[in-house]
Amino acid sequence: MSKPKHPRALSENEAQAVGRNIRTSPRKLNLVAGLIRNEPVSQALAKLTFSKRRIAQQVKTILESAIANAENNHQLDVDRLVVSRAEVGKAMVMRRFHARGRGRSAQIEKFFSHIKIVVAEREDNDEGKAA
Repeated sequence: MSKPKHPRALSENEAQAVGRNIRTSPRKLNLVAGLIRNEPVSQALAKLTFSKRRIAQQVKTILESAIANAENNHQLDVDRLVVSRAEVGKAMVMRRFHARGRGRSAQIEKFFSHIKIVVAEREDNDEGKAA
């Protein structure tokens, strides 16, 4: 006896990739995620490649993983993929202390983030018009 199979959370034309414990604050990561939301994956990869932000390279690898999942696990067409969602969440916070004057201390917080990128295959309405 095994436990019942978990139903698929995404629809049939979607694939996802998740990045956990990324060493940047959720606020900064959300700025990069905002660049790629609702963009075709080719444009999203180009934006991340030439972005000046340090975290953009890690987001690019997660997006490439989502594209590979769509192609290999769900047999979706790579040329028709669009970044449908890019969700950013909070992870753990490392707390360090900074020695201050007169024997006092101050707390330094180092934030970590999670990101989930969902790519979906768009339906081309042009095919119906051409036929």
